[in-house]
Amino acid sequence: MAMTHASNTHSRHEEPDTHRTHEGPDSPNGRVVVTKDGLPAWLGPVVHAVETVEPLQLSRFLPPADGAGRQSAVLILFGEGARGPELLLMERASSLRSHAGQPSFPGGALDPQDGDPKADGPLRAALREAEEETGLDPSGVQLFGVLPKLYIPVSGFVVTPVLGWWREPTPVGVVDPAETARVFTVPVADLTNPAHRATTVHPSGHRGPAFLVESALVWGFTAGIIDRLLHYAGWELPWDREKQVPLDWRA
Repeated sequence: MAMTHASNTHSRHEEPDTHRTHEGPDSPNGRVVVTKDGLPAWLGPVVHAVETVEPLQLSRFLPPADGAGRQSAVLILFGEGARGPELLLMERASSLRSHAGQPSFPGGALDPQDGDPKADGPLRAALREAEEETGLDPSGVQLFGVLPKLYIPVSGFVVTPVLGWWREPTPVGVVDPAETARVFTVPVADLTNPAHRATTVHPSGHRGPAFLVESALVWGFTAGIIDRLLHYAGWELPWDREKQVPLDWRA
């Protein structure tokens, strides 16, 4: 999934539940729990951003009105590491046909067993894909919000960004080397550091935000979401938008 700013229809999502469970992300009635209870105070600005951001503030591209597009989801997982708040990312294997070697959030297309794409489906898909790709234990993840659905015209994906708090961290790493090259966390302090920010220039002429962190260039769809979250959470620091990083023809 590679694009700078993704998008959504103007209608907001519906969160499936708001009651706290202490037994992981699933409630007794089988619905996935989304709750803001017990979150660390520093996540407050992110919660506010998720609750108030409008689709067109994320992107000018809107999902097809006829409902076309392949439904998918990503997990934007916030944890707390040695250097404070951090995000979980992975790097796609260099052998993949699309977006090879590109850092991304864990995620992928919805499977039938994930359920209704208009209800719990994206939440289950985000957790399932994260477990399959990074080995994390979903029971330690507290889902607290869902951004408007985003659209990637070049691939036809309709993406639901699901936000989580890594309440009980578990070991993560590469599960399938054929799909994932590495799994890593990035301190939010590094993402907001102006020295680590740049603008990518694709051979097509497309420009978008990028982050040079953890020996990786985070760009496209993933960088677009991070950029908007930092902005609307009030965490963004002034940075040099004229600092450019070219992308080669394979990107």
